[in-house]
Amino acid sequence: MEITAAVLGELNAPHDFRRITLDPPKQGEVLVKIAATGVCASDAHTRSGHTPSPLPTVLGHEGAGVVVETGAGVTHVAPGDHVALSWMPSCGACRFCQAGRPVLCSASAPALLAGTLLDGTVRMHDGDRDIHHYSFLSTFADHTVVPAASAIKIPEAVPFEVAALAGCGVLTGYGAVVNRARVAPGDAVLVYGAGGVGLSAIMAAQLSGADQIIVVDPDPEKREGAMVFGATRTLAPSDPVVTTVRALTGGAGSDVTIDAVGKEGLLEQAFDATAPGGTVVCVGVPSADAYASVPGARFVREEKYLTGSLYGSSRPTQDIPKLLSLFQSGRLPIDKLVSQTYRFEELDTAFADMAGGRNRRGVVVVDDRLAR
Repeated sequence: MEITAAVLGELNAPHDFRRITLDPPKQGEVLVKIAATGVCASDAHTRSGHTPSPLPTVLGHEGAGVVVETGAGVTHVAPGDHVALSWMPSCGACRFCQAGRPVLCSASAPALLAGTLLDGTVRMHDGDRDIHHYSFLSTFADHTVVPAASAIKIPEAVPFEVAALAGCGVLTGYGAVVNRARVAPGDAVLVYGAGGVGLSAIMAAQLSGADQIIVVDPDPEKREGAMVFGATRTLAPSDPVVTTVRALTGGAGSDVTIDAVGKEGLLEQAFDATAPGGTVVCVGVPSADAYASVPGARFVREEKYLTGSLYGSSRPTQDIPKLLSLFQSGRLPIDKLVSQTYRFEELDTAFADMAGGRNRRGVVVVDDRLAR
């Protein structure tokens, strides 16, 4: 079939909206009509070359829509179902999937980096030229073919804009707090970054019963927004962050620190601001050649935990429905993250606004008839 897609042919270039060919779903795959897609910093990092990925490609990995067709062997969704899309499908059979850590799936990771679907091939073509998939999803298109495990059925009452964000940014921040750090009632939580992931971490910390939620961000408007989402105190990077955090916590430091930025050099400060026995969770992805160090003796003597968290250390097939259930019950206001929506043809404007810090999260409405 022919579809309209925003093709990225070279780094830092505008998206090229063009008609391309999309093959039908093979066994274990699903064809989805995209209703809405988030615009995430990871897309921008790939577009700039900060995160290497093969070109040409169709970016986008936060999407939601309606199932159009299923390949052989797909039974959990059917045409007409509303779905949120997960960018890390799992095989269910490797050692990591068997251990309950599907985001580390050893079958999915090589294909993700290669820009293919799970069988090592692509479904998108521009004439005789193949176009790579991005994170299995390529949601900057009006239709896409995804692995069956990426299509997660959701209630029809959930807005597609909300479902799209739940598929990546919200789950990443929420999962870092709930799944990886296991924030407990009364904890003091320090969050670096008040973008979509950081705000999701703030919401999760509040939901988990954190007593203090301290947020660091250079943008005054984002700091103000963090207060709306549950922060108890905000700081600028130029402030004495470590001293202030310790003063607010009786001299100890934060019980949990979430680095949702990934800026080089930030980890060292996060380590200093965290209490002995506390946990530092690294969520933001630094450049591929970046390295960090912490004081070796203190690392041992203070028994601090330093850990990464990919995709919220989640089980997407379980956690995405849980997030949306929390949203529907009014306990997780994901909809408040959406500060601007864009038409499909305004995709590059959405990227520019994200780079300029003008949005909490921007969402592109690909099909406004579905998204109503």
